[in-house]
Formats: sequence, C-alpha cells, structure tokens
Amino acid sequence: MFTGLVEEMGTVRERTSLPAGARLVVGCDVVRDGLTIGDSVSVDGACLTVVEMGDDWFAVDCVEETVRRTSVGDRQAGDRVNLERAMRVGDRLAGHIVQGHVDGTGTVRAVTPEGDGVLMSVAASEEVLRYVVEKGSITVDGVSLTVASREPDGFTIALIPHTMQVTTLNPDAVGRRVNLEADVVAKYVEALARPHADGGGDS
Repeated sequence: MFTGLVEEMGTVRERTSLPAGARLVVGCDVVRDGLTIGDSVSVDGACLTVVEMGDDWFAVDCVEETVRRTSVGDRQAGDRVNLERAMRVGDRLAGHIVQGHVDGTGTVRAVTPEGDGVLMSVAASEEVLRYVVEKGSITVDGVSLTVASREPDGFTIALIPHTMQVTTLNPDAVGRRVNLEADVVAKYVEALARPHADGGGDS
C-alpha cells in the first residue's frame, strides 16, 4: 500500500526484454535506502517487486500483463519515473490510500498555466471515469492528486510548482501515457450499492 506522495524521481538505466515481459533497472538514491529483495515499490504508480539491487539501483520484473496494461511498458533507458516505497504501519497517510493496482492508462492532452501552477487535462476511459468525481482523489503516475473538474472524456487536475519539480508531471508531460488508479473507496461503494441498484437489495 502507498500514499501517492512521490519520494523521488528515479531514472531507468536499463530495460531488458524477458520471455514474458521486461526487466527495468532503476537508478535512485532515497528509495534504495531500506529496500530489500521482495519488497514492493511503486514505479509510476504500478506496484512492482524488487528482484535485484545494487548500491544506487534496484531492478523489477514486469510481466506481460504489466507491460501491456500500464505506462511502465513504455519506459525506456533514460526515462524518469516516480518512485515511492510501500508505507509502513504507523506512517502518516498524507496523500490517500493507493494500492498500486493500475485501473487503466490515460494521456496528458494539455497543460494550461493558472497562477503559479498549471491545470493539466488528462484523457481517460469510462472504465476509470466512472469512479472520478470533482474534488475526489485520483492517482496519476503514482502521484496522489485532487480532481479539479471532470469532463465526459477525461478530467483536470491542478498542479502546484512543487509537484511539477519533484515528479514527472510537468508541462513536458503533454502526450505522455500515464497510469491511473481511482480511489479504492469509490470501488467499494459501487460494489456495495450495486445489488440495491439492481433491485436485489432490501427495500
């Protein structure tokens, strides 16, 4: 489990094809501290398992499903990625509950300056948008953000300068495919309400 507060941007040093997926070697500093083989780490919002480590890097294996369904499959050597270690019991939940289970991908389609920050427009599918509400939470490439507005084919988020400095979400991200994870609370509400909406609940 994660909070959606990025600890640092790492750099993909190597990408190696595997029989069913790919291995990424990610250079980092902060996130490497305390990691052990078998730990979970969020790479652009996707929960992956550490399979190998060095002094300033770790490696993760991405199965074909991950390569196909997430933006991690797009990452090549030299790309920057958002990193976060799994939270520990007792840590502050400063973002929101993030599982690292990507619901789908979207595309950053526009960035519009607003004051000191920007408004970033992200195109998304109905599969994700069904859980998106104005002022609700959403995770974009591992970053916990608040939805500023929802449109029929996407949503808009507001980014402050700090977020643009410490994550990959900045004006250069236009055209980038990003991982999206909806708020898990919305999914539970839907699951609990569905029997009643279908007429199967108690009156």
